[in-house]
Amino acid sequence: MLKLQEGASIVIISLIIAFAITLVETPAYFFYTLLSVFLIISINTIAKKVAAYYAESEVEVKIWQLERWGLIGILLSEGFFHPSREFKRPFPIGAFLPIVSKILLFPVANFVWMGSLIFDVKTKIYKAAKRHNITFSFSEITDYQIGLIASAGILANLTIAVIAYLIGIPPEMNFAKLSAFYVFFNMLPLSNLDGNKIFFGNKIIWYTLEGLALVGVGYAIFLP
Repeated sequence: MLKLQEGASIVIISLIIAFAITLVETPAYFFYTLLSVFLIISINTIAKKVAAYYAESEVEVKIWQLERWGLIGILLSEGFFHPSREFKRPFPIGAFLPIVSKILLFPVANFVWMGSLIFDVKTKIYKAAKRHNITFSFSEITDYQIGLIASAGILANLTIAVIAYLIGIPPEMNFAKLSAFYVFFNMLPLSNLDGNKIFFGNKIIWYTLEGLALVGVGYAIFLP
């Protein structure tokens, strides 16, 4: 089930990404882009939740945040430029990167950072009561299972991108193209993104999906 906070995170990130993509476009184009981005993220989230259900666990999506300095920050910390390696408050990098990428990094139309949401996995707890005592049984989840959950979202996006292209969803939505871009960014093996979870869960799956992501994004860039 989608929690209120999860829904809010999806809506906020959809708005930010759509705004970044359509920064100098018409309001109508913004609406179509927002709808596409929202559907893409929702499909990814639903696929992960279904996969988590079969893994006896549940996932919670949220905006990608940084809580500590990276390698450069740690080195500066050792040099007494920063008294702490931890941020005072988590930095919402997932909400920041789409705008930055639009302005500084990617001149290609629609090609803005879309890896803005991450997910946590929580295992379900089962309780079995006996006559004289209570026994608690905990289900365990492995890196491989977490990787499979992340892979479910990526596969759902790839599948829907192909279907959208074949059936000819209205071109103003750019649904297939944006789906390919979404997969590409989320497959990067960085921090808590899906790609990192898949990479450490099963490298063969990661190489396979990354290959498909590269083909998809390469093809999408040249789509009219």
